Amino acid sequence: MKFDLITRASPAQVLEAMTDFTDRRLEIWNTTLDPNIYKVIELGDTWAVAREGSPRSPYWVIARYDWSDPGVVRWTELETNHGDPGDGFMRIEPSRAEGSHLHVEWSTHPVRIRDKLAIFLLHHTMNRVIARMWRNALDRFALA
Repeated sequence: MKFDLITRASPAQVLEAMTDFTDRRLEIWNTTLDPNIYKVIELGDTWAVAREGSPRSPYWVIARYDWSDPGVVRWTELETNHGDPGDGFMRIEPSRAEGSHLHVEWSTHPVRIRDKLAIFLLHHTMNRVIARMWRNALDRFALA
């Protein structure tokens, strides 16, 4: 999956929203993060391991996030319930106007036929929907 988006949130605000692994993460990402699945497993200064999934989705991942590289948040799936682990990243840059330009890429590797179809549809038809959900969450965060 690949997408780009522009948000009102500054690069510092985007980084803060992406790397906040307190209970506030559930508020920031309330439309994309299921509170029944979410759990922080480990937390360091520039990394975290968390179990996450989206509401109304049967899929979850345990991902290791790393934000030690300025302007980039990377994640590596350590475990999933839909196949072999994947990875991804978000590059955060100032936009030409205000806010930030984000470039996001991530891959997953489903194994079962039903999961391959579902993940294919997610990654090839939902890019704009997911980008809009992320932009809305980040815009709300910027205004808070």
